[in-house]
Amino acid sequence: MRRRTDLGPTSPLPVALALAMMAAAAWAAWLGWDQHRDVQPDGSQTGPYEAWQVIGLGLTLLVPVCWAAYRGRAAGVVVGVTAGLTGAAAYDWSDDASGLFVIGVGMVMVGSLVVTAGVCALIAALRPKAPTARSGG
Repeated sequence: MRRRTDLGPTSPLPVALALAMMAAAAWAAWLGWDQHRDVQPDGSQTGPYEAWQVIGLGLTLLVPVCWAAYRGRAAGVVVGVTAGLTGAAAYDWSDDASGLFVIGVGMVMVGSLVVTAGVCALIAALRPKAPTARSGG
């Protein structure tokens, strides 16, 4: 009998790695290029990201997240997207001299963890259940 390895077809590792790379690439495409803060007339600063950029990032990741969650790969989805976005945020914001970027990175980590887990739970609830075999009598 063949022994099942940890990297077999049911392992969450390949899905997690693929989604981590996809999340980091999506961050770079949507947010990584924009480093300019806008100065308002009252002297306050906003940015560097606009709402459409963050929404675009979320919608870009929604498709692969839903697909993988529908296929029953929730653990890989949650770990992969969270790791990818957290790593991308840490890299992108690490040049902040105040050190407060760590709080932002923590918020990205918690937010992406909660949202991906919620999406996975929703997909699991909406997913059609496989018919169960009745025991013969």
